Amino acid sequence: MERGYSYYKQAFERIPKPFAYVDLDLLGKNIGHILARAGSKNIRIATKSVRSAALLKRILHQSPVFCGLMCFSPQEAIYLVKQGMDDIVMGYPVWEPSALAGMAELIRQGKSVTLMVDSVAHIEHLERIAARHGVRFPVCIDMDMSLDVPGLHFGVWRSPVRTIAEAGPLVERILSSRLVMLDGVMGYEAQIAGVGDHYPNKMAKNMLVQALKRRSAKQVAEKRAALVAMIEDAMGAPLRFVNGGGTGSLLTTVLEEAVTEVTVGSGFFAPALFDHYRDFRYLPAAGFAVEIVRQPGKHIYTCLGGGYTASGAAGRDKLPLPYLPAGASLLPLEGAGEVQTPVKYDGEEPLTLGDPIFFRHAKAGELCERFNYLYGLSKGGIVEKITTYRGDGQCFL
Repeated sequence: MERGYSYYKQAFERIPKPFAYVDLDLLGKNIGHILARAGSKNIRIATKSVRSAALLKRILHQSPVFCGLMCFSPQEAIYLVKQGMDDIVMGYPVWEPSALAGMAELIRQGKSVTLMVDSVAHIEHLERIAARHGVRFPVCIDMDMSLDVPGLHFGVWRSPVRTIAEAGPLVERILSSRLVMLDGVMGYEAQIAGVGDHYPNKMAKNMLVQALKRRSAKQVAEKRAALVAMIEDAMGAPLRFVNGGGTGSLLTTVLEEAVTEVTVGSGFFAPALFDHYRDFRYLPAAGFAVEIVRQPGKHIYTCLGGGYTASGAAGRDKLPLPYLPAGASLLPLEGAGEVQTPVKYDGEEPLTLGDPIFFRHAKAGELCERFNYLYGLSKGGIVEKITTYRGDGQCFL
């Protein structure tokens, strides 16, 4: 169901460039695929991969399987609650006292907000804030799910809690407190969810990554099950939620009996970094267009703007990907620039000054930090203008 150049060019012919868009038909297909792959698990939406309150509401309303949000900023969580959303888990620890005061106010209002912790220092800090504001903070323990092999840390540096023995004192500290309560646990297997394993012309690397993923998935499942068993035995009751996964690990995370919900974000838009996974392929539902303003060579078309580079370790894979017309590519010595982006193209589409080149961002929600609106496209026409966080006057990180 992927579209061609003429489809998007015609649909957006009267829209000034640059602009960003979301293909609502493809988004709907992605939502359906994600729901089908979640099986019996609930899905928590990773807001950092969407960054539009209107789109978050749209996804949440598609199915009761979408159980809530995982937010990246406390100010963002406060804003989304004001927009009518609830059941929020903070994906990262919050330390800033004024932000925690805002979290406390949400709890006083009866909202479901869970804070992320991975150390006794976090608990002691939350207790001071909770006592000051007369609340009890629900917390979630974040356990490291990386795989360490000789010479390689396969994963990301998140929580210092790496073993069940290290988790024990933290669990005991939480259960002994009157000012915090243990609400859930999570572990993000980034080395499975965020690492491609099906790149063209890289067979040896693909095979190595696939082997490491298989080994890691087994370890993750065992570690998470052991953590949940230890905690629920100490509590004498089940946790409200056990969270795991990401778009790239959905197929393995849902197999874990201990897991009650999976986090998904990037799969809704399907950015370029998710083109190279062996087990799935979602549809490219979001992108942006920049305008050709120069033609300095026979097959070189220079666009105004376009340098929307993704976060993470610097590399070519973090650059936006020329998407349409098919066969367009960046020049290796210039890449995507702040004010101009030259593109090489010698295909069949006739291009001229003023024409658009369509790009896909390397990541998902970061695109929304560059634009106030996403033009919502369906059945070949623009059906709505959807505000991003930026378009709503919000800036969180």
